[in-house]
Amino acid sequence: MLGSASISAARTPSGVRGNSIGRRIPAFALANRAGVPLFAETACRYRSRVPVPDTETERIRRIYDRRSATSAAPKGDANLRWLCGQAQGETLEVGIGRGRTLPFYPPGIHLSAIELSGVALETTRRRAVELGIHITLHQGDAASLPYPDDHFDTVVFSFALCTIPDDRTAVAEAVRVLCPGGRLLLVEHVRSPNVIVRALERLFEPIELRRMGDHLLREPLNHVLAEGLEVERLERSWLGVVERLAARKPEADELEEAV
Repeated sequence: MLGSASISAARTPSGVRGNSIGRRIPAFALANRAGVPLFAETACRYRSRVPVPDTETERIRRIYDRRSATSAAPKGDANLRWLCGQAQGETLEVGIGRGRTLPFYPPGIHLSAIELSGVALETTRRRAVELGIHITLHQGDAASLPYPDDHFDTVVFSFALCTIPDDRTAVAEAVRVLCPGGRLLLVEHVRSPNVIVRALERLFEPIELRRMGDHLLREPLNHVLAEGLEVERLERSWLGVVERLAARKPEADELEEAV
C-alpha cells in the first residue's frame, strides 16, 4: 500500500468547459529546470512506504531525494499562476515535489497529490502546514496512480512529465482517474520546433538525463491526443521550449456520438 497522509477539505463542483485553442506566445519566465515537479501537503503522518524497484524510476527518486534535502524550492512564476489558477473541484497534482505550486491554487478546491520522493514530501508537508493548506498526499509512482477511475475534476502536471521515466503511461493514468468532462492541465519542458534550439536540446539531453533525469525532447501533446482528449488551449514560449496545455476529457455521450 502506498504511503499516504491526509487532511479533509471542502469539495467544489467542476464546471470548466470550452473549445477554443489559443496559440499566442506570452512573455513569461522559464521555470527553473532544477525545480521540476513540485507541490504540498498539511499536518499529517505517513502510514507506510512502498519500495520502488531498482530501475530508472528508482534512480529518479534518489536524485530528487538528494535535491530536496540540499536545495530550496524555487519560487513560482506566471506559468504556475496560469496552471493552478484553473483547478476546480477534486484536484490531483502528479509530481508534487517540494511545494512550489501550493500558493497558486484557488481556495475551495479539494487538493490531492502524488510524489515519488519521500524527502520532497516531507518538505511539502512542512510548507503546507505553514500556509494552512488542506491536502491529501501519497507517495508513489505516476505510472501507477492509487486512485479509482473517473475520480478527479482536474489533473495537473507542473514540469513533471520531463522527468517521469514512462511519460506515456503517466498521461494515460492521469486520463483514467479524470472524470468525464474534467480537465488535464500541464506546463512542461518540450521539444522546440526551432531547429537550432532543438539541436541544442539534443546536445544537452544526455547530460541532463544523467544529472537530473530530465528529458528535453518530449512531446506531451502527442500522448494527450492519443488518449482522446480535446485540446482547449495550447501555448508555446521561449522559442517553443515551454508548453502550456489545457485539455478536456469527453463526456460519455460525446464518445458515443463520435462512434
